[in-house]
Formats: sequence, C-alpha cells, structure tokens
Amino acid sequence: MNRTLGCVMVCLVLCLPWSLRAQESAGGSAAEVEATHQALRAIKNDMEQALNAQDLDKLLSHVHPNVVFTTMNNDVRVGKDAIRAYYDKMMNGPDRVVRKLTAKFEVDELTRLYGNAGVAQGSSADHYVLTDGTDITVNSRWTCTLVKEGDRWLIAAFHYSTNVFDNPVLGMVKRTALVYGGIAVVAMLIVGIVIGRFTVRRKVTS
Repeated sequence: MNRTLGCVMVCLVLCLPWSLRAQESAGGSAAEVEATHQALRAIKNDMEQALNAQDLDKLLSHVHPNVVFTTMNNDVRVGKDAIRAYYDKMMNGPDRVVRKLTAKFEVDELTRLYGNAGVAQGSSADHYVLTDGTDITVNSRWTCTLVKEGDRWLIAAFHYSTNVFDNPVLGMVKRTALVYGGIAVVAMLIVGIVIGRFTVRRKVTS
C-alpha cells in the first residue's frame, strides 16, 4: 500500500512540471488562463446579444478585419464589409429572406488555447421568422477560431452548419412534397373518373 502511494506521489511530482509548461504555452499562469477564458465568455455573450438585437456594428466590433465567415447556406464571406453586405441582403434588402433571427449559443467546453490563438466549438438554437411567415428553429453546430492582437481577442473564422439529413427546412420540403404529391394523385383520380364516365357515355349513345 505504501509502495503504491509512493508511486502515485512520484508520478504527480514528475508530471507537475509538464503540466505547468503546457499551461504556460496555452496562455501563461493559471490566473492568466482563467482571465483569458473570462474574456472569451464575454465575447460570446456580447455576440449573442448583438445578434439578437440586430446590432451589426456591435457584432462586427468583435471580428478580425480579415474574418472568414461560412454561413448556414454554405456562403463564404471574407472581411467585415462582406459580412455586412450578406446581412443586408438576407435581412434588409428588397429580396430579404429573414424577418427576424434570435440565437442561443452554447459551448461544448473551454476554448482550446494555442498561445495567441484559440479554437472553440458548440451548438446554437437559431429561431428564424422568414418573410413568407415561416417560423422555425434550427439546431446548429458552430466552430470559432480566435486570435489575440494586442490585448484584444478577435474572431478570425466562424463556421456554421446543420444536419443536412434532419432539420426543419428539410422537414418542410418533405411535407410540401407529400401535400403536392397527394394533390396530384387526387387530381389524376378525378381526371380518370371524368374520362371513364365520358367514355362510357360515348359507348351508350353510340
């Protein structure tokens, strides 16, 4: 028993320098790392509030000038101006698709830090009200890459995605297909009945 306890203590002592070294490479001391995570949490909360309030200026204040944003519809926008143009097209322009959008971001775990860079991932419940009156909630996945410039963390890349095999939009398409398919079947039956009766009448009168 004493030998086992001694081995455990030796392992802890030997591993401690490596743990501290890994922590330092990730962003400094334990206090510095915790301060970094607090700053990143603040960015997440601020981005969520800005998106829900449709405050694009506030949202863009947290992104890098050369940010790469991959949207839900597989569009890729690079830079703040490109994101602003995409937002205006989808939510403000004459051919806008979205009337209102709210989101709730959840993180899977603490951001993985690599010196002055970090990678985070999580999920999002996105509530869309479309211009045609459609009201849907899409459960999404996201990945975010951040970089530190000076004393600020900025979003350098953000990628949105959803399950292409199981999502509300696909469900609506399937339901629409079933409805129109049912209408087509009924219409064919009616046409068949009319043609059948017309044929019978012709035979009777002839």
